[in-house]
Order: sequence, then C-alpha cells, then structure tokens
Amino acid sequence: MSAHFVPHHINASQDDLAGNNGLGRYIFLPGSDGRAREIAQHFQDVTVLRSDRAHNLYLGRLQADGKWLDVAAVSSGMGTPSLDIIVNELIKLGARRFLRVGTAGSLQTSRVRVGHLVVATGAVRDENTSRLYVPPEYPAIASLVMVLASQRAATRLGLGGRTHYGLVHCKDSLFAREFNEGPMKQASRDYMKIVIDSGVIASEMESSHLFILASLFSHENGPGRDVLAGTVLGIIGDDRPFGPPDEVKAAVDSAVDLALETVRELGRSRI
Repeated sequence: MSAHFVPHHINASQDDLAGNNGLGRYIFLPGSDGRAREIAQHFQDVTVLRSDRAHNLYLGRLQADGKWLDVAAVSSGMGTPSLDIIVNELIKLGARRFLRVGTAGSLQTSRVRVGHLVVATGAVRDENTSRLYVPPEYPAIASLVMVLASQRAATRLGLGGRTHYGLVHCKDSLFAREFNEGPMKQASRDYMKIVIDSGVIASEMESSHLFILASLFSHENGPGRDVLAGTVLGIIGDDRPFGPPDEVKAAVDSAVDLALETVRELGRSRI
C-alpha cells in the first residue's frame, strides 16, 4: 500500500477499500462492468464510484450467517494488460482479497460441458503481461485458501457434481488461439493440442496474471499481509464455440452464485 498513491483508472481511495477488520474488502473481479453490476445486485447498501473508463467500483456489504462482509465488484476488463492496471491500482490502495468471476471455453469437452464450473488451481501463462514481471518458469498458482473455500462453497450449494478443479489456459488472443485466425493458425492449433493433451481444463484470458500479481505483492507486503487470489469460471463453450444463450446465462449465474458463496466461506473463516 502506498499512502500517496492516486489511481488514474478507477475512482477509489484507501478508505473505500478498507474493511473486514483490517483484511480489506473482498473484491469480485469480473471482466465486464455489466457483470460487476449484476454481482452488486446481491450486495446491501451499494455505493457506486463511477469511472470514465467504465471500471465502476460497486461497494457494499454481503451477509454471511448473520454477519456482514465488506465487499466490492469492479471490472478487470478483457485480457491481462487491462487486469494489470486495475489490480495494481487496487492493491496499491490496500486491497488484498481478489476473486475473478469469469467465463471460459472447455478444453476437455468429453467431461466439461457448457453450464459446468471450473475453479482454477493454477494457469498456463500463454500471455505476455506477466512475462514483464517474472520469467516464464515462474508458476501462476491460485491461493490455496481460495481454492478450498470454493470447494466448500460448491458443496454447500450442491454444485460439486459439475464443478471441476485444475489448470486453466490463459491467452492473449481469443481469435488466434481458439478460432485459429491469422497466418500462424497452424502454430496455434499445434500449441493448443499440447495444452489439451496435457489435461488443462479450460481456456480464458485473465487468471494467470492475477495469480502472479498476488504472489509478487504477497512477498512485497511481508508476513501477515498476503494477497490472496482465486478464480471461478462458468463454462460457456465446449465443442461448440458458444453454447445456447439460455445455457450460457445459466453458466454465468452459477459462477456468480459460487463466487458469492466462496467469499462467504472466506468470511466464515476470517481469511
């Protein structure tokens, strides 16, 4: 945290992100402002801090077993360069608890279908933003307590049968990597075959760098001030690029439900 830091892409102060007896607000990080607004509909006492770039910050409280948790939702934007800006600004203002709430395409289509959920335990770093911070050998790993909280939440909600845990693939280009556009299409096909054959569950665009930033800032902050990061994804494509609209909506709704319950689990454990 920097006492003199002024953000330029979100509209927030250190006081806005404080709460939960020193842990700071739990931050939900969807890719779009529309989903951030949807998540905030589950909050009480909502305040909206608007941003010229549509990274609006929705502040509120979430009830968990009779107690209130201080929470917020804000769009990370699409891709790791945008997430890099938003998460850096949030961390520099004191935020230390992040849960990405997003969508993904299945890479294991025989068992992971539209409407299923994925909790990422780590990510393949097929993006370049994190490589400006650490070499490619440095692993992008979700915070264990976040993964375990999501597992408990899935059980509590009866979602365990369609929730999968494991590695996700994080890319810079949807169209190059998944839809094989451009003159390097064969290289992308070959690369993605390796990823699929290695058992990676799903493909998305943000988690790897979120996990890297959490690891690096945890080290920088020192003991007792860890930055925790997790990811909950709704599967919206399988052997079809995109599922039917009603199934896609159901996947997104389930991901939001699992994310909300994950934060409640963190609150119950005071993590």
